[in-house]
Amino acid sequence: MVLFSTSFLVFIFVIFCVFLIFRMFFRSISLLYLFKRFYISIDDRFHVYQFYKVPEFNNNFEENQLYKKVSTYVSSLASIEDSDFANLISGNKSNEISVQLDSNQIVYDTFLSTRISWKNEEKGGDRNNCCRTLVLKIKKRDKRRILRPYLQHIHTVTDEIELRRKEIKLFTNTSEHHDHHHINGRWKSIPFTHPTNLDTVAMDSDLKDKVKSDLESFLKSKQYYHKLGRVWKRSYLLHGQPGTGKSSFIAAMAKFLSYDIYDIDLSNVSDDSDLKLLLLSTTNRSVIVIEDLDRFLNEKSTTISVSGILSFMDGVFSCCGEERIMVITMNSKEKIDPAILRPGRIDVQIYFPLCDFNAFKTLANSYLGLKDHKLFPQVEEIFQNGLTLSPAEIGEIMIVNRSSPSRALKSVITALQDGRGSNAKRKSISLHPSISTREREDDSSDSPKVICRESVHTVREFRKLYGLLRLKSSGRKSISYDITSEKEG
Repeated sequence: MVLFSTSFLVFIFVIFCVFLIFRMFFRSISLLYLFKRFYISIDDRFHVYQFYKVPEFNNNFEENQLYKKVSTYVSSLASIEDSDFANLISGNKSNEISVQLDSNQIVYDTFLSTRISWKNEEKGGDRNNCCRTLVLKIKKRDKRRILRPYLQHIHTVTDEIELRRKEIKLFTNTSEHHDHHHINGRWKSIPFTHPTNLDTVAMDSDLKDKVKSDLESFLKSKQYYHKLGRVWKRSYLLHGQPGTGKSSFIAAMAKFLSYDIYDIDLSNVSDDSDLKLLLLSTTNRSVIVIEDLDRFLNEKSTTISVSGILSFMDGVFSCCGEERIMVITMNSKEKIDPAILRPGRIDVQIYFPLCDFNAFKTLANSYLGLKDHKLFPQVEEIFQNGLTLSPAEIGEIMIVNRSSPSRALKSVITALQDGRGSNAKRKSISLHPSISTREREDDSSDSPKVICRESVHTVREFRKLYGLLRLKSSGRKSISYDITSEKEG
């Protein structure tokens, strides 16, 4: 009986030890946190610190813009989740939630291998009388080395955060008589909610990488442009037949850059001076768009001269703002004054062609979820015979028949075969520094191909296109795509 009791006690003791070990294991994170806090308190006793206050309001009771930037930066720190108390705040967008430091809480940051802390101090009883201050604490021995670079780092990070959070708007100009007193009253805006982006644009991957790289390089080139004595802006020409995806590409660019879009309706512009005034009233970080410029210039009744367009693109007035992307679209550039297309006015040219079989497969995957189908060989043979449609036309057929992929493919085949398809084969593109139009056309046969994305038409518009479109090859020439190198001067 005694032996049994001893064994039972040993068993209970072992179970208890195992329980303690597991408990300590699961509480290890809390113990590490407490140890970290203890280490920080000991470390603080051996250093002399400098404190900098960033109040919410200045001495004139005006809002301190630096406070807004620092508050945004502090809220972006991952270490804010380690504070004892933090506030969860909904953002401007429906799915956006931000974490903000609670009153008298501390958050830690690291910059240039130096530990920095921010404390949120609030004084006052109610919300209206409350005075909030963010207090920066740095070791005195490090302040000369890191203070100014750290503040510049805060500005850079905050600008990127605000750009990502920005609600993109689409602006369009009204007629001059709507508001003669104030030019800004001519711009009307709505939230820009176009769902496309550069990742969903059906484009050759190498070409898409070049476009992304070009835009990213532009965003980082402020100092470089200023060093060259040039205005920080870039211009694109998008040309190709209607329905080949030019408008969707503009939307994707704006989403990628988080820039507002100013879509200039030239029919609402009275003369060259009016066009200049509209340009002056646009903001930095914007995409300025003129669509179908070739059609407008070919109209005899136009009130805007070619010289007015040239001045708009790179004249003195175009220099009254920075960090802008200017986009011109055309159905064809063949009859356009070469002065409009010269490097400096147009930095990047992109040709949007009709569909080939690769573009068709991309559309079939996006619209119907098909990576392969027994009808694909038949569709490929039709494209090889030179028949084609625009991506918008093919996309609309797939939308209408999306409940039956087989029926959708048969409808595309019928549309291609019954005379609505073009007898012109798909044009190739070339990527090289800016050269003459004749040289580009001569070299285009050896160029890689590109897939373009459709811009969706309504069913009614599509049916009208069916009755009107009968494209023939005899009048078409090969047109190239250029990412032209920027030239000084």
